[in-house]
Amino acid sequence: MKSLGFLSFGHWANHPAYATRTAADTLLQSIDLAVAAEELGLDGAYFRVHHFAAQLASPFPLLSAIGARTNTIEIGTGVIDMRYENPLYMVEDAGAADLISKGRLQLGISRGSPEQVIDGWRYFGYEPDEGESDADMGRRKALEFLDKLKGVGFAEPNPYPMFPNPPGLLRLEPHAPGLRERIWWGAASNATAVWAAENGMYLQSSTLKYDESGKPFHIQQAEQIRLYKEAWKKAGHTREPRVSVSRSIFALVNDQDRIYFGQSGKSDSLGMIEPGKQAIFGRSYAAEPDKLIKELAEDEAIREADTLLLTIPNTLGVDYNVHVLSSILEHVAPGLGWR
Repeated sequence: MKSLGFLSFGHWANHPAYATRTAADTLLQSIDLAVAAEELGLDGAYFRVHHFAAQLASPFPLLSAIGARTNTIEIGTGVIDMRYENPLYMVEDAGAADLISKGRLQLGISRGSPEQVIDGWRYFGYEPDEGESDADMGRRKALEFLDKLKGVGFAEPNPYPMFPNPPGLLRLEPHAPGLRERIWWGAASNATAVWAAENGMYLQSSTLKYDESGKPFHIQQAEQIRLYKEAWKKAGHTREPRVSVSRSIFALVNDQDRIYFGQSGKSDSLGMIEPGKQAIFGRSYAAEPDKLIKELAEDEAIREADTLLLTIPNTLGVDYNVHVLSSILEHVAPGLGWR
């Protein structure tokens, strides 16, 4: 049994082939798709976060709107770049979104990856501390976010407040009980996966990671997941760990599917996501359902994970993406024991 969700990059462009011509199109269609995915029986609706780009950026208004329109589906991100965030303000935003959704938020965060502009976080008013890299800054902010999510008072109250205060130090409000246990870390390396486990975060492993052994992508990712699970157990956490992987998977069941995805990549690729660090990018899966089942059964990382996020072509509109997701649920998931 797998928890199955979709992951949207939230692109838009004024292009004749796009159903998402504007930011408003993408936001409103994201809400409609989450509602439709819940009706299909999907388990999660997840969204990428990128700044300075024609893609989804500020996640909490969208997550709150989805939370108000749905009842059961998990709602999350994959991932929020912590270099751009004020951890305390983020606690308030996340708390409100989680309460609106009645405890369904699953927030993926990370130290961040290369963005559209050079050092974009500087424009947001943030600078690493002396001797600290931007990656260090992202991890430091993540730990502060986790700490403040606990709901423990830390701020000295005003002796002459506008409204009466409860006794003791004050915490951030609104507080969302249990949200601290539903934070995921997007790890591109084995070391940061272990770090996530040590700090009690679930693991999000995407369609790329640093090439640390030269092995095929799915094998490297499976090894990363096993290291994470070992570190989680060693850390002594009492709850069960969760691990998600994301994949581009398309069941070719009609001519439109074959036109769109019949020529999708069938092998891993190598590239650079930052200077001096080679990354390996996982393949896409697109085939007739019977063949697709056989190919996916050989993906070691999918076997190791409990959650699979299906990356979707959001620019093709809600109806087509409902078709993409329902094709997986109907023709592929049962054959792999996911349903």
